[in-house]
Amino acid sequence: MLADPSKKYVAFPTVNLPDRQWPSKTLDKVPQWCSSDLRDGNQSLAEPMDNQRKRMFFDMLLRCGFKQIEVAFPSASQTDFDFVRGLINDKAIPEDVWIQVLTQSRSDLIERTFEALIDAPRAIVHLYNATSPIFREVVFNMDKAATLDLAVRGAKQIRQLCEKYPQTQWTFEYSPETFCFTELEFSLEVCEAVAAVWEPCAERPMILNLPATVEVSSPNVYADQIEWFCRHFSRRDRVSISVHPHNDRGTGVASAELALMAGADRVEGCLFGNGERTGNVDLVTMALNFYTQGISPGLDFSDLKGIVEIVEQCNQLPVHPRHPYAGELVFTAFSGSHQDAIKKGFAAQKQRESNIWNVPYLPLDPADVGCSYEAVIRVNSQSGKSGAAWLLEQNHGLKLPRGLQIEFSKAVQKETDTSGKEMSTSDVWRLFRQRYGLVDQPVMKLLSYDIRSDENNLRHFSAKVNHQGKEITLSGSGNGLLSSAVDALHRSFDLMLEIGDYDEHTLGHQSHSRAVAYVSCQRPQGERVYGVGIDSDVSSASLQALFNASAQLLR
Repeated sequence: MLADPSKKYVAFPTVNLPDRQWPSKTLDKVPQWCSSDLRDGNQSLAEPMDNQRKRMFFDMLLRCGFKQIEVAFPSASQTDFDFVRGLINDKAIPEDVWIQVLTQSRSDLIERTFEALIDAPRAIVHLYNATSPIFREVVFNMDKAATLDLAVRGAKQIRQLCEKYPQTQWTFEYSPETFCFTELEFSLEVCEAVAAVWEPCAERPMILNLPATVEVSSPNVYADQIEWFCRHFSRRDRVSISVHPHNDRGTGVASAELALMAGADRVEGCLFGNGERTGNVDLVTMALNFYTQGISPGLDFSDLKGIVEIVEQCNQLPVHPRHPYAGELVFTAFSGSHQDAIKKGFAAQKQRESNIWNVPYLPLDPADVGCSYEAVIRVNSQSGKSGAAWLLEQNHGLKLPRGLQIEFSKAVQKETDTSGKEMSTSDVWRLFRQRYGLVDQPVMKLLSYDIRSDENNLRHFSAKVNHQGKEITLSGSGNGLLSSAVDALHRSFDLMLEIGDYDEHTLGHQSHSRAVAYVSCQRPQGERVYGVGIDSDVSSASLQALFNASAQLLR
């Protein structure tokens, strides 16, 4: 490797467009979506999909709501040809869906493509040829005139064949394949010539696809190219301008979004960005980005986990755990500060009169793509007080007081530091129950109790408890239930303690719901412990919480 490889490269030239309009635009409407998974995505796989996997993928794309699906390059292989014929013969294409097929501008390949499409109800025939200088000069040894002639001859043949098979609704798509590094004036010249052959109108729809075949510039330059082309193309109102960005620089989604602001109408790409090299623009990410701007994308990704499973099965490639929206960990916070912000954000969200989503660190509600809130916060040694508290609230309805959150988080951190591993929801619940007495046989279990008042309004308390396997009776007096129980503990065990904090709430909204009580106790020396009790009777829950706390001091 060179010490300074930058000397091998030159900056990509900008577009002279001083009055560009796209920077002030916003994404205010969704594009036409075209999935290229079964063609562009499939060709990039080490093991291309067989027809069974392709059909599974096709059916899933239909459920997602795609109306344009590039299904094959039927002249390239018998497998692709048979897949197209299978869709047509099985009448598997819904009335409102267009299948799209790809062909190079070669007479024999175009003929074979139309053989595959006989009796298709609706079809987009996608013709392409490379137009950039390096492809003209190095790959194909053709000058501009020959390149233009190749495109025009292909367009003429396609129009003739479309007229030969009028039973099919046809749309013609043309791509100057390497548009993003072709001279803009020459791209325009070729597209004008092809459009003159097709004569686009309502009866003869046409798509001009302007791909970023290889990302060679920053997204703003691509947007300039699209806006320049839209301004200069003479039949702009009669064609749909499509983009097909690749992701070589990691900015495929940005390029597509800016291209829409610059005037494009349509986007071709793949689910989760599959494709050659670093892939195509990710249609899942791009579509869900629209939701976060208050716009429905027109695609249904509400069962995103199910879609991931099918795509992984068909592509035999994993979706990265940090992939936007779809990855296993994208909604997950391990950091204590993140967890605290998310927990408070969810609490505030419940209190708002408006349902407008506004939760820290979560630009999209995980529930909108079929993810449970259990995946939002996960606990390891990096987690703070809010992580475990969140899991207990979401899964068991417990709303821990702040002091108990802090105290329990220390126990969780000790456990995770020892194991070096993440704690599951069940691990957190197990540790909480063991630590605060929510077990079948606590050290001191309340069996029954009685409380009565005398003429001086002093409360007299008595209770039967099972203490370490033996049934004993406790008696005490005070000005309330818990204070008299504290007196009883002092008399029976010589245990000096004071009640610090006390909280309680129901574990549901119904009148017969159980109650949970949280009690903190401390010795005169200052040692503080917590106990928790759950019972259908709130007084019994309070007493059991007190006994569970005192049991820790008795140890």
